[in-house]
Amino acid sequence: MNFWGFSIAEARVIDYDKNDKSMATAMTHEAPASKLCIGCGGCTATCTAGNLTEFNIRKLQMLVKRGETQEVKQNLHKCMLCGKCLLVCPRGVDTRRLILSLMKFINTQNSNF
Repeated sequence: MNFWGFSIAEARVIDYDKNDKSMATAMTHEAPASKLCIGCGGCTATCTAGNLTEFNIRKLQMLVKRGETQEVKQNLHKCMLCGKCLLVCPRGVDTRRLILSLMKFINTQNSNF
């Protein structure tokens, strides 16, 4: 067998089916318009908190849908609930309700422990 200078590595695949999707379910139940998001980034571009901190509402929504909730829990409190993102959304996603539903979900999860 010839040696070509490399070896076959294991696939770096993330199995999102194993992640907990309960936060995403709660988000779509409380704010059904969140399904309309096309990921255009208008909300992130106009976000006051995003200009001052590392807050990124589009990234948080993507992480919730993937079931990766740890970073969401760490950054959710940075939202100022100013509503600028709601005004610029071309699909009419109620991002304020989305953030509030995620905060409510996190608070109920913390009170259960």
